[in-house]
Amino acid sequence: MNRRSFSAALATSMAASVISARSLVANAEPTKASNIVMVHGLFADGSCWTEVIPRLQAVGLNVTSVQNPLTTLPEAVAAAQRVLDRQDGPTVLVGHSFSGMIVTQVGLHPKVSALVYVAARAPDAEEDYAALASTYPTPPATAGIVFDGDEGRLTEAAFLHDFAGDLPKARAKVLFAVQVPFQKRLLTAKTTHAAWRSKPSFYAVSTEDRTINPELERFMAKRMGARTIELKSSHLSMISHPEAITNLILEAAGQKSSG
Repeated sequence: MNRRSFSAALATSMAASVISARSLVANAEPTKASNIVMVHGLFADGSCWTEVIPRLQAVGLNVTSVQNPLTTLPEAVAAAQRVLDRQDGPTVLVGHSFSGMIVTQVGLHPKVSALVYVAARAPDAEEDYAALASTYPTPPATAGIVFDGDEGRLTEAAFLHDFAGDLPKARAKVLFAVQVPFQKRLLTAKTTHAAWRSKPSFYAVSTEDRTINPELERFMAKRMGARTIELKSSHLSMISHPEAITNLILEAAGQKSSG
């Protein structure tokens, strides 16, 4: 075997070992957790979890929805960290959309027992998410982002059609009214850690997503070795499919079997 062949074989072997190690983590029996911490993404606020929260509370879980400041990644991570610090034991950390960045970064917190990504970004450490996303067709919602200086938001037309497309129009218009503007510098932020490499991970793909490309969601879920479900849903699956999202979180919390 020449040096090039040996190097290629070694790289393949190392990659297989990494994937195998992540599979062991993903397939491990979930730690039983009684705390759930949820983080919202762009174009939203903490109320986006209101369809899921009462379902989790009904089975006795302690639930907190973080109000993501949407200013800088360090400030958003700090907001989630403060909530995690207050938990009294194992905690499932749940993120939607952009907040997958926060989950990926702060998920190494010792109280976090599992990670749940809901149609969410899931970058690797130091990965340029924008560059990764650019390898897939641009989702329609991107064209609906507008800025007032450094403050960004989604237009009403894009919000109703591309962000909340499977919700009743009246409900979607209420959600549009409470969207929190985000700071432009969030779009270029990078994580320095990838908690999904060492924590059990779960992913809900939205197959009708017009905000993050569904194929990109599938790629990220597969790369992390996540237990994955697919929902025929817009980007807001936690509102249009709250029962399925609740069940995935319960599974991550060791409260429900995957069978």
